[in-house]
Amino acid sequence: MPIYLLWGEDDFAITQTVKKKLETLLDPNWLQFNYDKIYGNEPNAIVKALNQAITSVFGMGERLVWVINTTICQECSEEVFSQLQQTLPAIPQNSHLLLTSSKKPDYRLKSTKLLEKYAEVQELSLISPWKTDELINQVKRISQEVGVQLTPQATELLVESIGNNTRKLSYELEKLSLYSLDQTTPLGTDTISTLVNVNSQNSLQLAQAIRQGNKGQSLQLIADLISQNEPALKLVATLVGQFRIWAMVKLYIESGQKDDKMIAKAADITNPKRLYFLRRELQSFSGQQLLATLPILLELEFSLKRGGDALANLQTKTIELCQIFDR
Repeated sequence: MPIYLLWGEDDFAITQTVKKKLETLLDPNWLQFNYDKIYGNEPNAIVKALNQAITSVFGMGERLVWVINTTICQECSEEVFSQLQQTLPAIPQNSHLLLTSSKKPDYRLKSTKLLEKYAEVQELSLISPWKTDELINQVKRISQEVGVQLTPQATELLVESIGNNTRKLSYELEKLSLYSLDQTTPLGTDTISTLVNVNSQNSLQLAQAIRQGNKGQSLQLIADLISQNEPALKLVATLVGQFRIWAMVKLYIESGQKDDKMIAKAADITNPKRLYFLRRELQSFSGQQLLATLPILLELEFSLKRGGDALANLQTKTIELCQIFDR
C-alpha cells in the first residue's frame, strides 16, 4: 500500500521510520527528483502532496512525498476531501504518500475514515513510564535489532535509567553495540553503569518512596527531578498511572479475585506474572490507602495546569500523599 499515516508523540520513532522508507524506496542518485518534503502548515499542503504523489517517477527508484505535521485528520474542507477521494485510489504503486502528525487522528472526520480505507495507519506513541513490562520488551526488541546482548538485570537497569526516551535508548544501545563487538557474553549491570549515563532518580522511585511514607526521600527526589528539568506534569502523570495500577491490583486482591490474567487485564499490566511480585509489594497497604492518592494527584495536576509553582505544589501534595501511608 503506497499511503502511510504515522501519528504519535514519539518523534524519534517517526523520524527513524521515515529514514528507513527513504533508504528502502528511493534511489540516492535520483533523490532530488523523486523526494518531496511538504510542511502541513503550508497553504494547500495536501493538494500539493497529492499532485506530487501522482507524478510519474523520474529515473530510477520510487517516489516519496512526505507531509510533516499534517492537519488533515483534525480538519478538512469539502474541497480538499473531494481531492482526496479522487486522488488516493489513483496513486501509483511506485509512488508513496507519507503523512505524519504528533496528534491523534479524529476518527469522526470523513478524511480520517477515508485514510483508514486506503492508508497503512501506525501509532508511534511513547510508552507510559509506569508500564515497566512494555519498556523492558522495547529494550529487548531494539537491542536485538542493533545486535546487543543484555542480561535481564542489565535490561532492567536500562529501563530504570532511560525510561521511555526512545532517542536516548537508541543512542545508548548503539554505543553498547560498538563496545560489545568482541564480546561473546551478554553485557551486565557493571557495563551499563560504566557506559550509560545512569539516572538514579526517577518518578517511579518517587512513587515507591511515597508509598513507603518516606517524606524526606520523597522531597529529595522531587528536588533532584526538578533540577534535572523533569516536566512536573509528566512526573504527575507517572504517579497517577503507577498508583492507579497499585490501587486496582490491591482492590481486586481484597475482593478475593484469584485470576491473575483478569487482574492484569483490568490494571493494564502486560505480563500477568508480574502480579506475583506486586502481591508481595502491596501486602502492607490497603486498597483504600492506594485509592486515596488519586484525588490528591488530580488536585496537583489541576493546580499545575493553572500555572501553579511546580516545586511548591509538588512538595505540598507529596507530603499529603506520604501522610496516607504514615498512619
